[in-house]
Amino acid sequence: MREKYYKIIEDFVEEAGEIALDLIEDSQPAFKKDHSIITKADKAISELAHRHLADILQTPGHILIDEEDPLIAKYFDQNLLNKTPFIWALDPIDATRSYANRMSQYGISIGLIKDLKPWLGAVYFPSLQELFYCDGDHSYFVQNAFSADEKKTIISPIDQEITGQSILLCNDGFFKKFDWDYKDCHVMIQACAAVELCWPTIGRGCGAVFRSSLWDFAGSWPIIQSAGLALRSFESGQVLDRLELDFFNRDGATWKLKEYQVLSSERNYPILKKKITKA
Repeated sequence: MREKYYKIIEDFVEEAGEIALDLIEDSQPAFKKDHSIITKADKAISELAHRHLADILQTPGHILIDEEDPLIAKYFDQNLLNKTPFIWALDPIDATRSYANRMSQYGISIGLIKDLKPWLGAVYFPSLQELFYCDGDHSYFVQNAFSADEKKTIISPIDQEITGQSILLCNDGFFKKFDWDYKDCHVMIQACAAVELCWPTIGRGCGAVFRSSLWDFAGSWPIIQSAGLALRSFESGQVLDRLELDFFNRDGATWKLKEYQVLSSERNYPILKKKITKA
C-alpha cells in the first residue's frame, strides 16, 4: 500500500511539473474572490490530481483537500477527519504569484496524512529541477529530478548552528506582525511556502517563520520530520505534529493556521523566538 500510494504521488508530480513548465509563459493569471491568484496551470494540475486519485477517492477512507476545490469547507470537521484514515492535501502551484511572473521559486506540493499524522509527501520545483519527497521510510532531496542525471541525497536530522551566515526564511507577511533582531542571523523572503519549509531540511537556512494553509505544508510535513525539525507555535512552542482543527482558523474554506509557526530544531526554537518581537 505504501509503495502504491507513493508511486501515485511520484507519477503525479512528474506530470504536473511538465504541465507547469509548458504553461509558465502563458499562465493566464486571474484573481479569485479572496484576491489570490489562480493560473491555467493551477486548474490543469488540480484536474490532473483528481484523475490520478480517481480510483482511490472512490474507496472509503480517502478524501482530497485541494486548494482549488470550492467545496473543501465540507471537510473542515474533526469528527470526519478522525474517521478518515487517509487525507490527501494538494497545492497545485505554491507561490502562484511568482509563477505568474515567470519566476523559478514555485512548487507543486502533495501530501498524504495517515491517521491524522504526516506520512507521505512530495514537493517538486519544476523550474529548479529539485524534488523533495518522503516515501514513508525515508526522505530524499533530488537534484536534476526526473532526468538521467538525477542525484539523490537522503535527508537526515539537521541542527544548523545559528551564526552570522545563517538565514531565516519567512513569508511576505512577516513584517506586518513582527520585527527582527538581525544580530547573527538575517531573514530572506521567498514568498513561497514550499521553499520556506523544504530548504531548511537540507541546510538552506536555519529555519522559517510560517503561517499558511494545510495544503501549503502537507507535502513537506513528513520531510520536515525526517530532518529532525518541527513546526512549533510561535506563542506556545506546541509542536504541530498531527491534523487537529484547533490549530486552524474556523474558516474551512481557507484551512489557514491560527498562529505563526516557527520551523526549527528543538535547540534553535528559543534562540529564534528571542530574535522575533511583535511589531
